[in-house]
Amino acid sequence: MRLLLLLCFPGVLFCQPDLGYKLAPNWPNAPRNAQGSAGIWNFIQVSSVAVDSHSHILVLHRGAHPIIEFDAAGKFIRSWGDGMFSEGKVGAVPRGERAPGASGYSAVYGPAGCDSCGAHSIRVDPEGNIWAVDAPGQVIYKMNPQGKVIMRLGQKGVPGLGPNNYNLPTDVAFGASGEIYVTDGYGNPRVVKYTKDGKFLLQWGTRGPGPSEFQLPHNVQVDARGRVYVSDRENRRVEVFDSNGKFLSEWPDIGGVSALWMTKDQKLWTGGVLRDLDGKAIGSLPKESGGPGGPHGMSVSDSGEVYLGMLSGVALKFEKQ
Repeated sequence: MRLLLLLCFPGVLFCQPDLGYKLAPNWPNAPRNAQGSAGIWNFIQVSSVAVDSHSHILVLHRGAHPIIEFDAAGKFIRSWGDGMFSEGKVGAVPRGERAPGASGYSAVYGPAGCDSCGAHSIRVDPEGNIWAVDAPGQVIYKMNPQGKVIMRLGQKGVPGLGPNNYNLPTDVAFGASGEIYVTDGYGNPRVVKYTKDGKFLLQWGTRGPGPSEFQLPHNVQVDARGRVYVSDRENRRVEVFDSNGKFLSEWPDIGGVSALWMTKDQKLWTGGVLRDLDGKAIGSLPKESGGPGGPHGMSVSDSGEVYLGMLSGVALKFEKQ
């Protein structure tokens, strides 16, 4: 007789079946010095992770050498990105100090910030290009697989609500024909769509809790049918749209999700919880994932390993048993 293990997380009103993943110990491998192990990696808030076209894992963190590349076994490959990200730091505005209808977030710069604080999200598109979001820098970089910047969206240091300006953007995703979707974000309550070449097409969203409204559009993913999934973190839901921004449905009361990932077999990870595309929960990662809203960024390899970026300063790997 098979026993079904259920995982329950604080603040979540239901328990999820265990999907059989286990935390990979000691991943990535410890850094080395001339005499052997040099302790642990000094990640500063791992905001995101991505798997590239070589099945290498890109760890984005808010410190020196902000993009660090490892192979699947955890071996260090290379690092880059110094000077790419702003020192601005996004922070919550206390509710009592928020203007009516305004964002709940703002950014501080200079001594109040930190090295590469702007590093918010990293993604790899179907052609193997690497994309990185600098939230307080108001810019999104497209890099080739070698890490050379080949396109920018937004104007660095210039906030706005126009076709090529952002106010603390958060994430980027890609349609089947290369269309680009940007969640914008902490300051603006909208999704912006571009052509593959970065030409503005349309935008949607206003501030609020209703259909096609956002309080914080934090992550975005696109399915094989072109439907767009946006985690509206402050409203504790995922909203679903067609490719032109028409509201289709919402998944309410699923927690303040900070990470989304669309699997090859068309299921959606919402933090540590895997769902079908109607929003029904299928199962969960182990408790080390922090539950539904635990990771700030995530990615899944072609062979099924799940990688999480945690603001506690660690990158986690989960393997299916």
